[in-house]
Amino acid sequence: MSLFVDIGQGAGVAGATGVRPFLPPLLAGALARGDNGIDFDGSSFHFLESTWFLLLVLVLAVIAYGLERREGWVAPRMVERLMLAIALVLGALLFAGTLAGDDETSWWGIVAGAACAALGYAAVAAFFLRARRRLTGGGAALIDAYADGVALGIAGLSIAVSALGYLAIAAFVVLLARSRRQADGKYQGLRILR
Repeated sequence: MSLFVDIGQGAGVAGATGVRPFLPPLLAGALARGDNGIDFDGSSFHFLESTWFLLLVLVLAVIAYGLERREGWVAPRMVERLMLAIALVLGALLFAGTLAGDDETSWWGIVAGAACAALGYAAVAAFFLRARRRLTGGGAALIDAYADGVALGIAGLSIAVSALGYLAIAAFVVLLARSRRQADGKYQGLRILR
C-alpha cells in the first residue's frame, strides 16, 4: 500500500475511535488477524491483532459500559474523561500501527492518531454526550448504541476504502466548525437582548 492509503485508513480508524473507543480497535484487530484490508504483522504494533489485546479492549468496554449505566457510582464527567483518554491512546496506537504495518515511519502516527481521535471526540462524541445527558434509561442506551454504530461504520468504511478516512476527518472538521458557529450565534443573540 502507499503512504496516502495508510494515512487515510489510519486517520479514519483513529477518528472513529474518538467517536466511541472500543468497537473500532476490535474491528481493526479482528480484520488484521485475517489480513483483511488492514495488517499489523511484521511491525512493533503486531500486538494490536493479538488475542490478549483484543480481550483487554473487550474487558475495558464492558467496564466502561457498566460505569455509564451505573449512575452515582462514578461521576459522569469522570467516565467521559476516561473514555476520552482511552480513545486517545487507542487512536494513537491504531494510526501508528497502520503505518508500521506497511513499513512506514510510525512515530508521527502516534501524534496524528491522538489528534484524529480528539477531533472525532470533539466533533461527534461530545454531541452524543450532550444528547445522552438529556435522556435517561433506554433513551441514553439508544444514544450509546447509535454512537457505537457510527464509530463502527466509520472504522469499517475507512478500512475498506481508505479515502473515506479523509472524508471522515473532513466531516469532523465541518461538524466542529458548525457547532462552534451555532454556539457563537446563540451567545450573540443573548448579547442583543441586554
